[in-house]
Amino acid sequence: MENQALRNQDRGKTPLPKLVEWERMFFDQLKSHGRSPNTIKNYRTDMKCFNRYLLERQDSLELEDFTTEKVKEYGEFIAQKYPSDNSRRRRIQALRLFFDFLISLKLYRENPVRKIPSIPKFLDIPRPATLPDIQTLWNHLLLWGQKENFMEQISGIRNQIVFLLVYSAGLKVSDLAKLKEDHIDSTPKAPKVLVVPPKRDPYSVPVHPIFVPIYRRYTELLKRGKEIYGLCFEDLFFNANPFKILQGGLSPRGFELIFKDFQNRFHIKITPKSLRQAAVFKWLQKNYSDGLIKEWLGVAPSYSLKLYRAHLPQYPYNEDFLDCSEGRIVH
Repeated sequence: MENQALRNQDRGKTPLPKLVEWERMFFDQLKSHGRSPNTIKNYRTDMKCFNRYLLERQDSLELEDFTTEKVKEYGEFIAQKYPSDNSRRRRIQALRLFFDFLISLKLYRENPVRKIPSIPKFLDIPRPATLPDIQTLWNHLLLWGQKENFMEQISGIRNQIVFLLVYSAGLKVSDLAKLKEDHIDSTPKAPKVLVVPPKRDPYSVPVHPIFVPIYRRYTELLKRGKEIYGLCFEDLFFNANPFKILQGGLSPRGFELIFKDFQNRFHIKITPKSLRQAAVFKWLQKNYSDGLIKEWLGVAPSYSLKLYRAHLPQYPYNEDFLDCSEGRIVH
């Protein structure tokens, strides 16, 4: 494959930026296309792996004659360092996108990575939160929402909403981060949440009916909190310290930290991912169709629930403990 950058240098033209500069431009383009900071961070990590490969194999960050054979060598390099198929697949995919970017700059005529078959994506074995831990968390959240201190009470009820949207509706943290108040339908006995993905049509997911009284109490407190602290925002959730609401909205990382606090505070093993996986098992046990579950998860039709079904007998779940919560909800 012919390297346009080297040919330009041979002809006496101004040398183009080195690899690190091309990567900076690549990340800038990702940002301009609306990729999230977390996604860009992952691409940086993947490209750092590629840079390490170049330094180990040729003592420089030059891309001279980076052919398909070199790509195969890189595949062997990452196979030694990363046992996970998904980790290797992601790094190859990052390199494929990077060379597409170089082609768009007319630095390369073809992408050597595209001649390599993609490593298939494998679904990790589900490791859902256990039902005892889920029940323990819910009971603590109910007590938390009954605190007399305003900030403790509204934070506790906010966390009840977060819990229900993950365990009952299967939302992931990136979904939670985008929610606005008008995405919630609090119709009694049939509440649902509207999820608005960036690259597909919106869809709604039902939530357990206990969500309704909790949500109504939450919106009352949130309205009061906005007035107290002079804030105006449409986000469903808020960022706060122990003394005041700071601003509207929480990042995906913010929700992960909330769950980290749950683990430390209540001595349980629950993450957003493990609680969401529990929701999948719960839906399967209710005999919802695979197509409907995939729709609620916001995944492609090709997504496989095979491993969930294989482990279904090991993880019994229910929402009975939510049905018993009605008398403990603060109205």
